[in-house]
Amino acid sequence: MNLIGAGLACSVGLTGAASAAGLALPRRSRATGVGVLTAALGAAGVVVGVAALSGRTFSACLPDVLPLAGVYLGVDALSGLFITVAGAVVLAVAVYGIGYHGHGHDPGRAASALFPLFALAMLLVPAAASVSTFLVCWELMAVTSLLLVLTEHRRREQVREAGLWYAVMTQLGFVLILFALVWLAAAAHGETFAAIRAAAGHLSPAVRGTVFVLALVGFGSKAGIVPLHAWLPRAHPEAPSPVSALMSAVMVNLGVYGLIRVGMGLLGGGPRWWWLLAMAAGAVSAVYGILQASVTSDLKRLLAYSTTENMGLIVLGVGAAGLFGSAGKPQLAGIALAAALLHVVTHSAFKALLFAGAGSVLRATGTRDLDALGGLRQAMPVTTAAFAVGALGAAALPGGAGFVSEWLLLQSLIHGLAVPGIVVSVVLPIAVAAVALSAGLAVATFVKALGTGFLARPRSDGAARAAESPATMLAAMLMLAGAATVLAVAPGLAGSWLARAVAGVTPVGPAVADAVRTKLTVLGSTMSPLVVVAGTVGVTVVLAGLLRLVVGVRRRAVPLWDCGAGPPSARMQYTATSFAEPLQRVFDDVLAPESDVDVTPVVESAYLVERVSYHRVVPDRIEHRLYAPVLIAVRWCGERARALANGSVHRYLGYAFSSLVILLVALAAVK
Repeated sequence: MNLIGAGLACSVGLTGAASAAGLALPRRSRATGVGVLTAALGAAGVVVGVAALSGRTFSACLPDVLPLAGVYLGVDALSGLFITVAGAVVLAVAVYGIGYHGHGHDPGRAASALFPLFALAMLLVPAAASVSTFLVCWELMAVTSLLLVLTEHRRREQVREAGLWYAVMTQLGFVLILFALVWLAAAAHGETFAAIRAAAGHLSPAVRGTVFVLALVGFGSKAGIVPLHAWLPRAHPEAPSPVSALMSAVMVNLGVYGLIRVGMGLLGGGPRWWWLLAMAAGAVSAVYGILQASVTSDLKRLLAYSTTENMGLIVLGVGAAGLFGSAGKPQLAGIALAAALLHVVTHSAFKALLFAGAGSVLRATGTRDLDALGGLRQAMPVTTAAFAVGALGAAALPGGAGFVSEWLLLQSLIHGLAVPGIVVSVVLPIAVAAVALSAGLAVATFVKALGTGFLARPRSDGAARAAESPATMLAAMLMLAGAATVLAVAPGLAGSWLARAVAGVTPVGPAVADAVRTKLTVLGSTMSPLVVVAGTVGVTVVLAGLLRLVVGVRRRAVPLWDCGAGPPSARMQYTATSFAEPLQRVFDDVLAPESDVDVTPVVESAYLVERVSYHRVVPDRIEHRLYAPVLIAVRWCGERARALANGSVHRYLGYAFSSLVILLVALAAVK
């Protein structure tokens, strides 16, 4: 057993110990015990992933663990990248959870025991090397995450509703993935990934195309791709903040992993229409997700929609890589895939940081409504600074973690215009426009979140009484902020790892690896994010020093000129809703906001007004137009189906007999 195998075995053992600690330890020490052991579990995952990215591989067969099929494990460079990201985020979030759960947010014994199981499942999904093993690990991840989302279902009705949406959507996605992988295994006459790869070239185009579409929809639902995103802005805000951070920074990544593993790794690529479909889904998700985030005032819901945007960008990059590969441009394909994988890494860093900051705000103020926040910069300086680092990364501005990956994606799309074909010539400029538009809207979104949520004056009693979070929460946020900063200023450090991960799923491995390394090196030298950040900080310090010298050190406070209207109050400053109002006007046809004005007259006279209330909401239009009719139809069918179950034993026996006859006839027809 090499280092990877030892690390996986250690992860399983630490999970058992952490779950036992969650069940057995008293409340006072439960958060610390579970947090320390889960952090060690994350560290073991990092060791496994780094070993795989350094060139080591691992495979194992455990025939007695699962009946009939057994368990097959295999870790390569692509698996190692996702395991490293998962382990690093689990490590930071586990430390964060020690302070979060230990100061008034105890989730209970069951949730404490499930949390390490959820973390282990996310480490094992990329390590699965057979259809049965992958499906078992995937379902373990889905079930544990669902139960963790429902942690506070007794306190809030919204949690139960979010859990129902998540349960339905995640199981529908699992069914599609099940059909895709089982069909693929049956056609390949073997369920191990090695057997499927060997037989994939001999499968018919119809089987390959159907399997890819099923995989795209199934894995896309887990990644939160539009229109399968409806669960994400519901479940992520209602889950406890450590769970939200893991779901948005790690779990959704595995939808991308599944798409890459099946579409490129097992099927070996495919025709252009596969990847054009993926690019279309990614572009729509990126623009629609950030547009919804820009107009919402719920901080965690905003971050959830931002996850949809970033997953859309990643799927767009994966689709571009597949498109370039099908056109015989392996180096362009490698660069596009490297951009997508780099964005997986950077998004995990800054999104975990943002959800940790949102959890810190929620713990301190009791609300996540940006319209009721403000004034947190003085009361929570570390949280504000950490959230600012995450917001800079999410806005994809120079000096932010997301800038280099999005810039690399744009470059690959622009260079891809050399690929022949009318469809490609039309699609790629639209993809470039989608990336640029999503980046611009992301800037507006996170300026709103940081400005209205943390600056200005507090607009509620909870914001006015806010205090900084415990030391362990701050330490975890600083860890994530440090990782995001390193990725922002020195993205070339990940060049070799990305090259190995890309080379494992592209046809011309060494050439593609060299192209990826060269591109990241050139990008780091020509743009030099470190120089940009250092120059910005240096200019700021110099200007501040010159201002001090010119104006003088001595200052005196004087009242601001207020035009005779008195000092401005907190009610007079911009809120998140008012900040987003111009964007609502610009995208009115897409967002379709709903407004309602209620005028209450005085009782004695209908001509005198006592109160005027104005209510404006921006619903998720796709959810209302697509899912509402489906829910109405399902409800109607359910009500009509009640007549089928009237309590008659004779009718039930008739149902069973009829089903058996239909099944036998179908089997006879197939044979």
